[in-house]
Amino acid sequence: MGLRSPIAARHDAMRTFFRAHWKAIVAILLLVVLATLTLNTSSAMPEPALAARLRTHVVAIASEEHNTATPKALERAAVHIEQALQADGYRVQRQAYRAGGQLVRNIEVSVANVAPGARPERIFIVGAHYDSAPGAPGAPGANDNGSGTAAVLELARLLKGMRPSQGTEVQFVFFVNEEPPWFMGEEMGSMQHARRLHAEGHKVEGALILETIGYYSQARRSQKLPAGLEKHYPDTGNFIAFVGTTASSRLVQEALSAFQAASDFPAHGLAAPAYVQGVTLSDHASYNRFGYPAIMITDTAFMRYPYYHTAQDTPDKLDYESMARVVTGLARTITALAAGAQM
Repeated sequence: MGLRSPIAARHDAMRTFFRAHWKAIVAILLLVVLATLTLNTSSAMPEPALAARLRTHVVAIASEEHNTATPKALERAAVHIEQALQADGYRVQRQAYRAGGQLVRNIEVSVANVAPGARPERIFIVGAHYDSAPGAPGAPGANDNGSGTAAVLELARLLKGMRPSQGTEVQFVFFVNEEPPWFMGEEMGSMQHARRLHAEGHKVEGALILETIGYYSQARRSQKLPAGLEKHYPDTGNFIAFVGTTASSRLVQEALSAFQAASDFPAHGLAAPAYVQGVTLSDHASYNRFGYPAIMITDTAFMRYPYYHTAQDTPDKLDYESMARVVTGLARTITALAAGAQM
């Protein structure tokens, strides 16, 4: 009887192994196929990353000057906001009013834990203005304030399923007419909104206003600071700032602490008298006027951003990855504030 070749012996061993373990081998192969199909399916229709979604909003809203001097462009921005909110399942409310003979509107949606037919016991506002600065030429307003508008849109999407504490409503509001010639006047969108809430007797627990949140730099001396604060804050413009007057100092601290607990993105807070440069230069000042706590969340705008209120304030200038980190942290911040005890 002759000797068998090593190759034949190896084949016999493989056949014996397969007969003994064929069920396990088939199961493993099926798992591999299933995993491959799952990966292919998910990669075919991926959920857009938050940074990409933010960019899409900024491009749609802030690629051209849009204000009452350019009413068609302003309307295009408003329609994009409303359509995005409707796509997320919201029922959009409008606060329409006349400014300079034109019909303009704030846009609002909300998430609430309030009994049917009851008034909210407390309201949190998360807002941003969607108009851009006028001029010759005017500013497209990618950072001021396409960035804030895009962020509030994504916060509304991320927090659609949020459950605030009993009696609490969170309003996501998009203001018209923050820029000149309406700034600090009665036709300013946030002034209209704050006045309505006050007239209706609502308690606003806090207004968080997002104002230019899209520009960051790791370069030293990229950050300017108001006089007298140079030694208290970094000169590198890589942080997000929580800013308010001394009357809103508690909200500054509450929001900053919640953000820092939820995110490792650099953040600083400032509660200062209203005369300090930049402290009142956004929609939060409208709520302060009616005694409501309100803060601005900002990349510090003209103290850092070289294209502020210029025709160069275009979507390509923004840091969308950093914006996404800020928005993620703010989503957790808002959830914590709205779910927590009264301040």
